[in-house]
Amino acid sequence: MKKLERSLNLTSVIAISIGGMLGSGIFVLPGIAAAKTGSSIWLAYLLAAVCILPAALSKSELATAMPSSGGTYLYIERSFGPIFGTIAGLGLWLSLLLKSAFALVGFGAYLAVLVNASNGFTQYVALFFLAVILMLNIFGVKKVGKVQIVIVAISLITLAMVLIFGLPAVDKELLDPFYTDGTMGLFSTVAFVYISYAGVTKVAAIAGEIKNPSKNLPRAMILSLFIMTLIYVFIAFILVGNLPMSELSTDLRPIYSVANKLGGPVIGTITALVGVITLISMANSGVLAASRFPFAMAMDKLLPDFMGKIHSKFLTPVSSIVLTCFTMAMVILFLDVEKIAKLASAFMVTMFISVNICVVILRETSAQWYNPTYRSPLYPVVQIFGIISGFLLLIFLGMIPLVAVVTIFLLGFIIYFFYGKKTARTGILRKYGHRPALYMLYNKKRRKGVKIQEPPRVNNTILDGKIASDAGVVIPLLGNEKSPEMLVEIGAALNKKEITQAVNITEVPNQTFLDAFMEDNPVIRSLGRRFSGLARARKVNIDFEAVVTHDLTTTIQELSEQTHSDWMVMGWDARAHKGWLVRNPIGWFVTHVNSDFALFRDNGVRHISKVVMALRPGRKDKNFVAIADRVCQFYKASLTLLHVVPEHMTDPQIAAMEQASVRLLLKAESESKVLIQRAKDPIETIGLISAEYDLLIIGTPEKDNWQNVLFGKNKDKFADSSACSVLRLTVKD
Repeated sequence: MKKLERSLNLTSVIAISIGGMLGSGIFVLPGIAAAKTGSSIWLAYLLAAVCILPAALSKSELATAMPSSGGTYLYIERSFGPIFGTIAGLGLWLSLLLKSAFALVGFGAYLAVLVNASNGFTQYVALFFLAVILMLNIFGVKKVGKVQIVIVAISLITLAMVLIFGLPAVDKELLDPFYTDGTMGLFSTVAFVYISYAGVTKVAAIAGEIKNPSKNLPRAMILSLFIMTLIYVFIAFILVGNLPMSELSTDLRPIYSVANKLGGPVIGTITALVGVITLISMANSGVLAASRFPFAMAMDKLLPDFMGKIHSKFLTPVSSIVLTCFTMAMVILFLDVEKIAKLASAFMVTMFISVNICVVILRETSAQWYNPTYRSPLYPVVQIFGIISGFLLLIFLGMIPLVAVVTIFLLGFIIYFFYGKKTARTGILRKYGHRPALYMLYNKKRRKGVKIQEPPRVNNTILDGKIASDAGVVIPLLGNEKSPEMLVEIGAALNKKEITQAVNITEVPNQTFLDAFMEDNPVIRSLGRRFSGLARARKVNIDFEAVVTHDLTTTIQELSEQTHSDWMVMGWDARAHKGWLVRNPIGWFVTHVNSDFALFRDNGVRHISKVVMALRPGRKDKNFVAIADRVCQFYKASLTLLHVVPEHMTDPQIAAMEQASVRLLLKAESESKVLIQRAKDPIETIGLISAEYDLLIIGTPEKDNWQNVLFGKNKDKFADSSACSVLRLTVKD
């Protein structure tokens, strides 16, 4: 399959991102916004930039994980599932077409200057050029988009001139009052101008064409957001400092008005011409982007099929383009400019709230396929701030935008019920949420959707295409193990039966066809060869298979049930429990897998000759000693039973503990001893003692408190401080 060439450098991406923000947000919106809050309009723009920063960081992360996914619509669908994907598609479509309609209204106002027409002329001009844009998009006139960078450059030069000549001319008297409606007016204005920055994340859709996207994509978003924030803040300050509020509050062409005042009619006319070019370009690109959402949804079977039809001659989605332009025409005819801007902001705020939630879901579930090369800093504080601030902004926008958002949710549910409910796709939230999925697509003979690769038989490793039903240990391999051989070897050490079953599981999003992964895979063949060598060296029977699935957790649970295994053994990074709102697979497995569960943290030890076991009081010590002894016999290693006790424990108490421990070790066939250590800090002590050993065996840690779970601190402290490899055991009752 051909891939997009990564040809866009940092400068190009910044230019594209700025182009997505430069338009009605500065050429039309400031006057209406100033009427809501007074000269503090510049502060509203600044606060809006702060509120949108989390979405920019989150979308940077999502885009580097899914560089060719198609943007916010698919991020939301992969995280929440097709129901919310339908809602997201509608919300994104409406936000873009509303913003484009708003740009056309402003375009008409600036054009009215050039043709010397009255303000009532605005609406008709907007509708006429909407028809022109409709034709351009249907006929697929691509060259129009190639002048975008030139238009952006001209606009920036014009705004720079306004800054240079406008700052010295600021009249301090016009800056009073700072607030016209108090802090409530300011915050409602922040929500109102939020749509001005929506274009900052548009570059995420072209992540597959960006050089070094893990660095250049977030840099481009942050730098372009910083540049546009400076432009918005200073231009807004110049407008309120040069134009009386009585004029500015109803002005749909404020950049022309201030340029006309500062430079006279000629400069004003030139500025109006720049406004016309900028706004028509923005409206055209908005229609181009918005019309693709109904088309993509129809391709995903979430809208009627005719919306996904491509014109045989022009190769454009005509139905989707016509629907988009018709809806824009209705907006221009029946909504005033303020309502258009409010609705556009409301839908965009909702989508950006969802983007922040997507990062939380994908991070907390640790979906196997989610591997972003850039990760948002200060997780999850940044995302939580973006979510909370987004909900507050929705409230400040007022009742009508809130009702519109709720209506879109209801409409999305209805559309899904009629067109999308038959889709087999599910979101990550359904799989790993607190109500885990009830169905899985696993056995290709019994269920549709999951296929098992059948590599050839390699020496002692059995690769027969079937999961061994009598395996004593099952070892799911997820691709992130430091040493798959070491993990399988630990599984073999725990095994009381003949067969050790290793299964390489590749989880792919529901939107990805499994057949694409059924080709001969060199990684699978390499694993088979290495496990064959391990089987010969350790004289054990290892059965190895490879599975591609849409649902990792239920596939592993099914493996446990199908094999009737005693143990499930997995690699581990010392994360202990489930996440805040959604489950990390490890936490899910511990509570749902029917067998005993072992997690192995590989710290690079390759020769195990000394094993230390440290357990909290109250454990079923006999069971754990027997398990540890079995591991030691496999490796011909010695076993030390460690007790770390408080410093105030008396000598008689220690002696009694030692005697009880010695009795526990009587049945152990390995060389064994007891070690009791007084210490103030057991975590630090076990960490220091572990340096003398090759493997530390511990039990399930105590459940983390909610603060640790919320802020991502839920690490097993004993495992995290250990200098040797760690085997954490969960033994079922």
